[in-house]
Amino acid sequence: MTGRRGMLARLRSAPQWTAAAAAFAVIAVAAVTTALVAPGSPAAAAHAGVPHLPGVPAGKDGGPSGRPTASGGSAHAPAHPAAPPVPDTIVHAAEISGPAVNITIDDGPDPVWTPKVLAVLRKHHVHAVFCMIGPQAAAHPDLVRQVVAEGHRLCDHTVHHDTGMDHKPFAYQKSEIMDALQMIETASGGARVSYYRAPGGAFTPASRALAAQHGMRPLGWNVDTKDFDRPGTQVIVNTVKSEIHNGPTILFHDGGGQRAQTVAALDQALTWIKGQGYAFSFPKVD
Repeated sequence: MTGRRGMLARLRSAPQWTAAAAAFAVIAVAAVTTALVAPGSPAAAAHAGVPHLPGVPAGKDGGPSGRPTASGGSAHAPAHPAAPPVPDTIVHAAEISGPAVNITIDDGPDPVWTPKVLAVLRKHHVHAVFCMIGPQAAAHPDLVRQVVAEGHRLCDHTVHHDTGMDHKPFAYQKSEIMDALQMIETASGGARVSYYRAPGGAFTPASRALAAQHGMRPLGWNVDTKDFDRPGTQVIVNTVKSEIHNGPTILFHDGGGQRAQTVAALDQALTWIKGQGYAFSFPKVD
């Protein structure tokens, strides 16, 4: 303000037309400056250290609104179009007609076992759905991107894999789903997360609706191979053979512990499934 008063004082001794023009310029500069730093404006947010992102609604502090991350901060979704809403019913069916199965892999990514599972799928030219735990995805973005690069699809499997989340408040369910979605999207570089699988099948109508509104089809399973409990490679394969008539979606794991049995059983099961005349598909999304 001191500089502005000094400028106006000097103008008093200037010719009348010069003073008038200069005064007008001072007023215009002041108006522009005020507008730029007004609370809630993009410039004010930037001045406060919070960049304004075009198309992102401002939060209460004038900056962009964001979901909390695992570290407790605020995160912003990658710059890609939002997925359209999908049905909120739990899907099991394959996208293609005729005898087909959907391979789903849960609880990773894991730096030891996910690459081995990917190698088996690559060997058989099979694509799968990887249901990822949010912090695991955040810790291993290279694996998330490899999964996407090799043609597999992503699924939100929550932050903490809480199999009792259906008995907890919706606010908790929402944070489990949306925080994991943020982590997986960020780790993948913005790839679409096409499905949501509740841990242990702990779906609720509200959680299914939330996921579907964000383009994630609730995903069930028909064959639980019980590979998580490591019952033995042949037991896992036999479960696939005896339960494949239950429906097309088969559950395996690449996370949650030592998965050598899963890797061996997946290799054998895929060979057997092909020999039975089944094709491989993805679960329906739309």
